[in-house]
Amino acid sequence: MPHGLFIQRLSSYLRVEYDEIKPASWAQFIKTSAQKERAPQDPNWWYIRTASILRKIYINGPIGVARLKSQYGGRKSKSSKPYHKYKGGGSVIRKVLQQLEVSGLIEQKDGAGRVVTSKGKALLDSLAAEIKGDLEKEIIELKKY
Repeated sequence: MPHGLFIQRLSSYLRVEYDEIKPASWAQFIKTSAQKERAPQDPNWWYIRTASILRKIYINGPIGVARLKSQYGGRKSKSSKPYHKYKGGGSVIRKVLQQLEVSGLIEQKDGAGRVVTSKGKALLDSLAAEIKGDLEKEIIELKKY
């Protein structure tokens, strides 16, 4: 399953179907990490990040904010000095996790982090099956899998 296509379709589905998931009022003014120079240019970046976090929780769960911050961080160029690793912004991740919990797609597991609920698994599995069906029409060789 191409993750880029999956995240794109999931983000558009979340934007349309879930009213609980919406950008925070401060989302248009912030950077997503300390190593970034500017704020995201895509107006739908909040939904893309939400879909990406939901996918990461499904694959790697249970997972917490600290591990998600590490995964959304990156390297910062320091001119002639060596690169330095920075973690991603925690405020965006926490707010997204809160919105996903309110929508019923994830839940907290005691002291271990967040996991996807049965409702969330059903959504992700049905969307993956739909995308696979669409790809099989375009690429016939995928029917073997």
